[in-house]
Amino acid sequence: MPLALIVLAAGKGTRMESDLPKVLHRIAQAPMLWHAMRAGYRLAPDHTIVVAGHGANAVEAAAKDYDPDAHIVLQTEQLGTAHAVGQALPLLEVFDGDVIVLYGDTPFISEETLHAMTEARRTHDVVVLGFEATDPARYGRLVTDGDDLLKIVEYKDATEDERAITLCNSGVVAADRATLASLIAEVGNDNASGEFYLTDIVGLARARGLTATVVRCPEAETLGVNSRADLAQAEAAFQAYMRAQAMEDGVTLAAPETVFFAWDTVIGRDAEVEQNVVFGPGVTVETGARIRAFSHLEGAHVSRGAVVGPYARLRPGAELAEDVHVGNFVEVKNAVLHEGVKANHLTYIGDAEIGEKTNIGAGTITCNYDGVFKHRTVIGKNAFIGSDTMLVAPVTVGDGAMTASGSTITKDVPAGAMAIERAEMTIKDGFATKMFNMLKARKAKQRN
Repeated sequence: MPLALIVLAAGKGTRMESDLPKVLHRIAQAPMLWHAMRAGYRLAPDHTIVVAGHGANAVEAAAKDYDPDAHIVLQTEQLGTAHAVGQALPLLEVFDGDVIVLYGDTPFISEETLHAMTEARRTHDVVVLGFEATDPARYGRLVTDGDDLLKIVEYKDATEDERAITLCNSGVVAADRATLASLIAEVGNDNASGEFYLTDIVGLARARGLTATVVRCPEAETLGVNSRADLAQAEAAFQAYMRAQAMEDGVTLAAPETVFFAWDTVIGRDAEVEQNVVFGPGVTVETGARIRAFSHLEGAHVSRGAVVGPYARLRPGAELAEDVHVGNFVEVKNAVLHEGVKANHLTYIGDAEIGEKTNIGAGTITCNYDGVFKHRTVIGKNAFIGSDTMLVAPVTVGDGAMTASGSTITKDVPAGAMAIERAEMTIKDGFATKMFNMLKARKAKQRN
């Protein structure tokens, strides 16, 4: 069955106390909107429509960053969820298939849950996602008779008996496009809030003799983010899930509570991650690699058997081949380190390619930026870069070549050659004693 997604993302999020649209606040270093879109994209939808309102330009940019083919529609007045869906439906006028309505501030709906909703749609006209709430609070209540959903009642409009129901509404619904459009057209705003509720489509459907049902999911999946406290709770929930999943998949976490994952982190089995490691977006760590304590990785690929850290930083474009060692206070950016490369101490490698089994000495810097342009350093295999070498790019060091410690390399070094570039050392006998005596006398005079 063809499928379309409508993602509601128009709200300001007043309780966030922020100029940023609510759906663009980040969980695991990605906008909430991306999490919601990703859940739906696992069903391979034919169309995605994001309904934007507050901060529409920023919301549109974020949605397009995730999916350049996503359509954006504007809800200029926030008149309720049915009104928001109604803004999207004209784009689906000739679409013949199902529509699922998701929410940009409800980031954790699972693929399994959405599949269950699409299955339920085979036998029911309208499907609503519900959950048993530990504290029903002010959620809308789902009134059922067996598998049949009779109606959804908003808390403000519910009777005392209806408020006693613990089966609550997530807001996520699925229906055939034509059915959804005709039901939305009938929704009114005669309620306590004066809004057009999407939830009213259930009662309207039942009045027509259509069927409605509930698919249940764990309450954790329906966590909505409306405040900074909710955002922190969502972050904690995501991290707890990722840590548990990583260990279940065969990853060793020495101190799980101190490791932070991005929304798209991938780590292979038998990898080891020590304490206080942070993964930014776009990181893949292969089987058997080891990420040591206090390291930060973003946009990087670490191959099997590689060791990173402690206190290392991998920035976007860092590509570490098998058995590479990147040690303490080493930073790698937009660089390829081929098999067996070692850079163990206090080094910056940026915009570079380092050949197999080359050793990079402590204090080495690839000087890649001239203030306007970035330039590339290429070092061959089995080379030896002496400590405190400045490699002024663009520059090439050949296979098996070496640089002397303390050298500033501004010209290409041929294969097998040694490059030395430093001033001759001069000894001035007694000069240090004279200098210290002079400075001490000046200091004493200033005190007096």
